[in-house]
Amino acid sequence: MNPNKEQELLQTIDRVIAEGPYKPEWDSLMEAPVPEWFREQKLGIFIHWGIYSVPAYANEWYSRNMYIQGTSEFEHHVKTYGPHKDFGYKDFLPMFKAEKFDPKEWISLFKQAGAGYLFPVAEHHDGFQMYKSEISDWNAAQMGPKRDVLGDLAREAEAAGLKFCTSSHRAEHWFFMGHGKEFDSDIKDPMQKGDFYWPAMPEADHQSLFSEPCPTEEYLNDWLARTAELILNYRPKLLYFDWWLQHQAFKPYLKRLAAFYYNCGKKWGEDVLICYKHDAMMFGSGIVEVERGGFADPKPYHWQTDTAVARNSWCYTDTLDYKSSQEVIFTLIDVVSKNGNLLLNIGPKSDGSIPEGDKKILTDLGAWMQVNKEAVIGAKCWRKAQEGPSKSTEGQFQDQQAAVFTSQDYRFTANHGAIYAIALRCPEDGKFLVKALADSADQNQPEFHGIISKVEVLGFDGAVKEWHTDGEGLHVETVGVKTEFPATLKVTVK
Repeated sequence: MNPNKEQELLQTIDRVIAEGPYKPEWDSLMEAPVPEWFREQKLGIFIHWGIYSVPAYANEWYSRNMYIQGTSEFEHHVKTYGPHKDFGYKDFLPMFKAEKFDPKEWISLFKQAGAGYLFPVAEHHDGFQMYKSEISDWNAAQMGPKRDVLGDLAREAEAAGLKFCTSSHRAEHWFFMGHGKEFDSDIKDPMQKGDFYWPAMPEADHQSLFSEPCPTEEYLNDWLARTAELILNYRPKLLYFDWWLQHQAFKPYLKRLAAFYYNCGKKWGEDVLICYKHDAMMFGSGIVEVERGGFADPKPYHWQTDTAVARNSWCYTDTLDYKSSQEVIFTLIDVVSKNGNLLLNIGPKSDGSIPEGDKKILTDLGAWMQVNKEAVIGAKCWRKAQEGPSKSTEGQFQDQQAAVFTSQDYRFTANHGAIYAIALRCPEDGKFLVKALADSADQNQPEFHGIISKVEVLGFDGAVKEWHTDGEGLHVETVGVKTEFPATLKVTVK
């Protein structure tokens, strides 16, 4: 570890801010535009992969929960690996070999799925950096896989035309390992800055914006320097921060970081932006992020939802509750119709292989996108986002139960001089009815008044037998249109 690296990075931050147009104030940061490519590319791939993939138990919070007596993780750890003082979280590192990690294979799979950008987690709450670092020796280039995982993925992504982005979940590390100090464990001993478990503070009311003890200047400067190193070395097109960044102590540091990052983007000739949750940033100074949820109605601003292929974990475990491929495709369609992007998470195994369940979803998604991507990539919101009896629930963590849709449920987008009416369930009789495209007798009503010239079903050439409009809607009779996935009507307008 280079003891002078942090100071060097902090000085670089201040110099870049002084030289650039963006200042560490919300009114200045609100001038940063949403990158055009982000508006175009509606699907990104999130990757949770780290030491927590070795025990593959419960979820990615294993490093915290294994030290909390009474949890299933604690009991599992003692039963499987022995007492914590003999086998702590750090002792998983030699088992994290990543011997099957093939970044080219990963990127090929993501590209086939229709993704336009990549978001691997650079550092999770456990404090292990999945990239080469001069700030801490506890990184993947020196321990575990002994390779620069983030750098390998960045090179392959950019070579394949995917935009490389990354996320930092470091903020929560302030308290994440604190329970280990409550009993005779491997993190009982005093620690110094740069140690793996440091600072392991007591976990107070971490949901509060003002919880005590507050992160110290020492910790906040460490967070700032780590993030700056990540930005300078890997040049991510977007940066994502997880929760707890909304704590009051982070505010001035977050503004400095954002100004530094946005000014770096200017120097690179790129528009870059931060994805944030829980109003950690001023609205308009970054991209609004909704975890495992979304909005009931379209928004006038661009936003993103991040969700996973499984309901119960972001990382690989041996008890994953997978969503169906249909549900993932439903989510993509619903989000895009409401002016959002989908960041879909997968969790590789500790050896670097991608689980078959994840592969199946990505493969099914890719097959659907190959046929229907013109209704998604580059698409804009239409006059209305949806019709039908089934409504989306607004808010976070709304994906714990699969939404049920009918053949009357449609989502709408507009692109290529056409309106796309996507039937979330393909009608069994092949007869589509789109009420939003009805002939309106009242010219003052805000429904459709355009002239339709052509109706097609994407992926089924020549399947439209007859179509017409009346006061009920657009009626489309088809032959041979059967699919377990959503079916897209392309309605070309004169």
